Amino acid sequence: MSLRVLVSTGEPSGDLHAARVVTALRQRWPDAVIEAVGGPRLADAGAQVRWSNANLAAMGFVEILATLPAHLRLLRALRAGFRARAWDIVIVVDYPGFHLRVAEAARAAGIPVLWYIAPQLWAWRPERAARLAAAVDRLAVILPFETEFFAKVGVAATYVGHPLLDREPPPAREAARAALDIAPTARTLALFPGSRRGEVERLWPAYRGAARALLASGAADRVVVATTPAGRYPEADGFDLVPDAHRLVLAAADAVLAKSGTTTLEAALADVPMVVAYRTHPLTFRLIQRLVTVRWASLVNLVADREVVPEMMQDAVTADALAARIAPLLDRTSLETRTQRAGLAEVRRRLGSRGASTRVAELVAEMVGR
Repeated sequence: MSLRVLVSTGEPSGDLHAARVVTALRQRWPDAVIEAVGGPRLADAGAQVRWSNANLAAMGFVEILATLPAHLRLLRALRAGFRARAWDIVIVVDYPGFHLRVAEAARAAGIPVLWYIAPQLWAWRPERAARLAAAVDRLAVILPFETEFFAKVGVAATYVGHPLLDREPPPAREAARAALDIAPTARTLALFPGSRRGEVERLWPAYRGAARALLASGAADRVVVATTPAGRYPEADGFDLVPDAHRLVLAAADAVLAKSGTTTLEAALADVPMVVAYRTHPLTFRLIQRLVTVRWASLVNLVADREVVPEMMQDAVTADALAARIAPLLDRTSLETRTQRAGLAEVRRRLGSRGASTRVAELVAEMVGR
């Protein structure tokens, strides 16, 4: 009988990472039946997307309330599939709040669960570890320090490498600049204010103000904005708005102003200095402050276990403060730039080598005995 797999994702980044896993699964089991909660990338990889994740993604405690009805409908549908033993294994990807409930339902029905891109219990609410241990058979983790953390709390975890390492190499700097019509010597600032509408709305005024100040002072010659369909970027005169080409923008940049998240690791892999700045809903921020257990917000600093890149959060995110921190990084010869790039090299060493998706497929083979 063909292997039957359910892959569940909750947002576009999970859809991307899961698609690579599906490709690796197809290489091992060409006849596998792979169904998914996902989006276009999973479909392109050969999964049958039975449930769309388009209406699921939200950021923050307050923001997620509006998506609860969609989550509850999906959970009911998945529970019915689990009771019917529709799948031999369930792979959940990231998206912890919802996927913990999915994992519990699958395990209750006797279906093994592999969680790829594990919940960040090391960052907040580590007391959830016992619940996680009861809900999953294995974790496939993507940050090198996670195996030790999860071992201490009794969860079997395997470091598979970070999925960003499996991407094709970014464009060369010269090619990226040519594509964006940027002169080789132009000091270029890239803005990454996020992918969701709410985070862009909260970050854009300060990001825009900082960029304008840097252009006016002569610290920057060009400003390129990595835009997404969900974002709105008013009063962007004098900036280059580049949709859906963030790797091209990164490759062309001298320095990056970015929200916390995967973009910071992408910049580290591209060897581009950065300042990390983020705002969320005030109530969400107050709740996070009471729950968080780590010192750093950016993945770069977490992997390095020290401050490699400056982090600015909430009320500290002002145009003047951002401009002051990013200006030295636009000079490729400055001490700040050279120091940070040495730290970024350390982060790249710690992340290891390519092959995350193949290693996830190997874990699946172990779990299903095929």
